[in-house]
Amino acid sequence: MTVTLSPLHIDCEFDAGNIHVVDASNPAQVHLHIRPDTHSGHFQWFHFKVSGLTVGQTHRFSLDNAHASSYKNAWAGYNAAASYDQKTWFRVPSQYDGKALSFEVEAEHDTIWFAYFEPYSRARHNQLIERARQIPGVEVLANGRSVQGRDIPLLRAGDGAAGKRKLWIIAQQHPGEHMAEWFIEGVIDRLQANDPAIAQLLAEADLYLIPNMNPDGAFLGHLRTNFKGQDLNRAWQNASLEQSPEVFFAQSQMNLYGVDAFVDAHGDEEIPHVFTAACEGNPGYTPRIARLEEQFRTTLSSLTADFQTTHGYTRDAPGQANMTLACNAVGQAYDCLSLTLEMPFKDHDDAPEPVAQWSGARSKALAGAVLETLLKMVDDLR
Repeated sequence: MTVTLSPLHIDCEFDAGNIHVVDASNPAQVHLHIRPDTHSGHFQWFHFKVSGLTVGQTHRFSLDNAHASSYKNAWAGYNAAASYDQKTWFRVPSQYDGKALSFEVEAEHDTIWFAYFEPYSRARHNQLIERARQIPGVEVLANGRSVQGRDIPLLRAGDGAAGKRKLWIIAQQHPGEHMAEWFIEGVIDRLQANDPAIAQLLAEADLYLIPNMNPDGAFLGHLRTNFKGQDLNRAWQNASLEQSPEVFFAQSQMNLYGVDAFVDAHGDEEIPHVFTAACEGNPGYTPRIARLEEQFRTTLSSLTADFQTTHGYTRDAPGQANMTLACNAVGQAYDCLSLTLEMPFKDHDDAPEPVAQWSGARSKALAGAVLETLLKMVDDLR
């Protein structure tokens, strides 16, 4: 029996939404485009809601401009994220033919959301900040403002006493990398639990946290840039209040309080592994910093199977670092351990998870292992 499918309604006019409907006249085969970032040609992030699915029937969606995206090679081996309730996310088998990314679902409910990765909403961000504020010893130390005027809170866990190490973790400079704020939520979870490891860490160090460096881009459904089209992780040599106030704020607070270690949480579109990039190309790179980097990687590898040291970016040649990146700029300015922590949009091939693949939950768990790594290193940082 032939089933007549109901018309679909496709919507992205919500937090972190991004899609353009090309042709939805056939509910069994919908054609879509990903919209570019505002004032930028970058695009890869998508997030949209589909209503009117026919339960028990197959609906197929095609992102026809995937081949023109910022990281077209990233679609190979990638599976789209989906959810029927915006709480539980799973992956749907996806195919990339060199032009379009396609995925389909046999509908279990009449409404579904699809996204490039499990989104971290602004509402959840606000709840996270309020939850953090209720933790003894955690305060909103300062508030920056994005281009469009959204808050950028800087949290401090600790009392700011003289002589304590100052450990910075920032996240989501690239707004489509939502795993980064899930990572920060994992940090807040550990602070709230106040287990012995966290209590010991906070006895020796203060944590400085910026959960979302790019709230405009995240809200607008961008992949890479802020509202002005500025890649914030290429603005650490020329930050300005006009083009990149988000970075300007972070740098001003670092100058005020100092930095003894720095972790910049990101997601990588192409590499299906968790890894770090470091400062080996910096002009001020020393054997001491090299030892700290190796100590961090070795320790974190011993604490979680979700980190590895074989796969990652090509190492910079001596003196050839891109100093506009946060990791390199901060490491050079403060002569400290400074790392970019990359998580995948795909699965983590060293420890695969077939349903959700890399997810918000795994990003949160990784944060706990990073905190324990910093605890083991805190006496060696200076």
